[in-house]
Amino acid sequence: MQRLKLGGGATGKDIAGRMSDNWIYVQEPGVKVGRLQFFNNWSPYMVANPDYVWIGLEYFCDEGDILWTMDDDTMSSFAIEELHRINVIEADAVLDHVVIRVPKTYPAYFGSYDRFAEVREFTDSLENLYLLGRNGMHRYNNMDHSMLTAMVAVDNIIANKTDKSNIWSVNTEADYHEEK
Repeated sequence: MQRLKLGGGATGKDIAGRMSDNWIYVQEPGVKVGRLQFFNNWSPYMVANPDYVWIGLEYFCDEGDILWTMDDDTMSSFAIEELHRINVIEADAVLDHVVIRVPKTYPAYFGSYDRFAEVREFTDSLENLYLLGRNGMHRYNNMDHSMLTAMVAVDNIIANKTDKSNIWSVNTEADYHEEK
């Protein structure tokens, strides 16, 4: 599964300007957008101008499929129309947009995944290599857990700590894990 991300600014007169969530999953029938992110709610440092609402749209797709291969302008128009259809924005409120295609976004639990312990043992022996985030750890972490692994790694580097077990212990609580 791949992730196609769109982001841009819109005027704050719409529903998105009143959202308090950082992200929401979209369950609305008839649209393909999977998740919306409201960057203003993550941090004021993530937006160029806090007077505007900065929304990221995520589409879950495969490399080469119809969504993945749309040209940027067509994809942006498609996304704007979907946001309008589900009453998140007024289409003419969009001031800017960008399309980012992110291949291989999610870890795959097939192939040689059953030998991941061997990979971890080898990579952990390399003092200056830290496997972090979803793809590095081959774990479906939430974004906050992925960021926390990076912060723990930085703490380890500063402290000259070579044991990486504290990094691997981030997000081991069963409550956060999805069924495989």
